[in-house]
Amino acid sequence: VQLVESGGGSVQPGGSLRLSCDAPGRIYAVYVMGWYRQAPGKQRELVATDTGGSTKYADSVKGRFTISRDAAKNTAYLQMNSLKPEDTAVYYCHAVVAVIPGEQDTLWGQGTQVTVSS
Repeated sequence: VQLVESGGGSVQPGGSLRLSCDAPGRIYAVYVMGWYRQAPGKQRELVATDTGGSTKYADSVKGRFTISRDAAKNTAYLQMNSLKPEDTAVYYCHAVVAVIPGEQDTLWGQGTQVTVSS
């Protein structure tokens, strides 16, 4: 099972983008879905997570980014508004799932580039 991301691209400061992350295939359960990002020369950092019961955001994106999930489709979204140049990074989808009962697997997407520049 592999996560598939889409929706990255280039946008001017103040613009918006929406990222999508699909977990195709047969999955028994999805416990957590979220987004991380990694800018050049920096460590990968948490952007937002959704456990199904609660959401968590990095302080730097609170009020601008919104994570949501479609549980029926095993899909997560990251709506990014009021984008800033410092949001420029490769964004990675992350999920904690059980492909079969009794297992717990951590999955990552391949990454999608988000560039905010005038």
